[in-house]
Amino acid sequence: MAAYSYIIKGGTIVDGSGSPMYKGDVGIYGEIIKEVGSMGRGRATRVIDATGKYITPGFIDVTNHSDTHWTLFTYQAQENLLAQGITTIIGGACGSSLAPIVDQRAISHIQKWTDASNFNINWRSMEEFYNELGKRSIGVNVGSMVGYSTLRNNVATDNVKELARQDLESMKLLLKRSLDEGAFGLSIGLSYLPNTLATQEEVIELARIVAEAGKVVSIHMRNEGRRLLASVAEVINIARSSGAQVHIAHLKAIGRKAWQDFPKALTIIRKARKYENLPISVDFFPYLRTGSLLSNLLPEWIMEGGQPGAIAMLSDKSKRESVLETIKSLTLHYDKIVIAEAQKDKKIIGKTIADISAQSGLSLEETFIQILVVNGLSVTIFSKTLKSKHLVTIAKEPYSMFASDGVGDPKGRKDLTHPRSYGAAPRYLDRLVRKSKVLSWEEAVKRMTAVPAAHLGIAGERGSIKKGAFADIVVIDPDGIRDTATYNDPYQYPKGIEYVFTNGRLAIEKGAPTGALAGKILRRG
Repeated sequence: MAAYSYIIKGGTIVDGSGSPMYKGDVGIYGEIIKEVGSMGRGRATRVIDATGKYITPGFIDVTNHSDTHWTLFTYQAQENLLAQGITTIIGGACGSSLAPIVDQRAISHIQKWTDASNFNINWRSMEEFYNELGKRSIGVNVGSMVGYSTLRNNVATDNVKELARQDLESMKLLLKRSLDEGAFGLSIGLSYLPNTLATQEEVIELARIVAEAGKVVSIHMRNEGRRLLASVAEVINIARSSGAQVHIAHLKAIGRKAWQDFPKALTIIRKARKYENLPISVDFFPYLRTGSLLSNLLPEWIMEGGQPGAIAMLSDKSKRESVLETIKSLTLHYDKIVIAEAQKDKKIIGKTIADISAQSGLSLEETFIQILVVNGLSVTIFSKTLKSKHLVTIAKEPYSMFASDGVGDPKGRKDLTHPRSYGAAPRYLDRLVRKSKVLSWEEAVKRMTAVPAAHLGIAGERGSIKKGAFADIVVIDPDGIRDTATYNDPYQYPKGIEYVFTNGRLAIEKGAPTGALAGKILRRG
């Protein structure tokens, strides 16, 4: 009988700790790394030659949207993530999770990303949600945050008004129960309704419950544009007042008017960490175009009535002139806003709003409104609003970590997924390590593995190449690593990710999926 299931032999081990890389072998037995070092003539069912290759832990994606896009159920292989070397994802991001569901309204918030009308939901609690996922074979390891929107939609009768005290108390009970059942923390998307209605005091009360559980509060900031500094200050105050570990999801400065404030935002975070010892971290994706909702460009007062109210207002002829004038004042660059996904009208995908306007004969502003109304606001766009220098700056910050902000997304769809869903991890390594040498291999891998594992409370189990850890492992060609997904053709696997193991099973072999579905459901006790 062989001593190992696999021996990955003759590679260079980048173990996730940040320590210098070294030559060695990795022996896998079942789900676990059994030995690290020199296997000599050790016997294995299969030996993989890793000469000239790097052996790293599987990458951990701390901000992922496969759950709220429903692809955990429709595309369980999640092969586009595995092909990047991502072996663990954390859903429930940006204020939206799939549990708990006490009231069916709780799931309404994902309508902006996918049509939820025909979904079969047979769970109520976070524990039941995890159990339901556990009945399925999934390609990656999956854990979840608890979304503020989900909590609020369960208890509030009106999601366009401030929260009643009794509803907040009910939310706190639901949050505590979900954390006890293994959720990794609380996520809040302060730029989305009903999250936008959350006061700092309300968020702090919820965050204190998370702090008591020793878990994480992940925040999509209230404003990543002109009010960037005020939004960062709000995050700092939440951390200071609650005592919780606070994380800023996909930190960025959107638009030229916000770019000048970005260095100041980082200075605020640094000082809070250094002088107040506040446990604040951030993640980012290595792209200059955001993948966001078109409705996010609307003035806040139009969205105050939620999705139904906004559609009614945009459709109301008596209010149309006022709405058009307001939109004109936004000075949007319609020739740079590309439609990536549209729930109803698939003919407009891949076109700019300027292109659609020219074809329809409508003004740019009228075209903008019509696209939103026809598709029930469910429209995703690509918009080039970020600055490359900022990616380099964030990457150098020791409290930053990798995230895709992407989705497990199958090939063959008519919509355009953001290329980060197919190439974020290789791009991170190619652009920030191989080409620019902004980060060393050791430091970059640490930000993708051990740092997020510690952040999530799963260090020791995941995120490291060491004896006794789960065998989530990636074998990389350091000279060939690169992403190939583009905005026009995003459904392309990267180069240089040669082998990927999930819990000891070979999921990617020579860059291609094997069909292995070896992911586990992760709970944080």
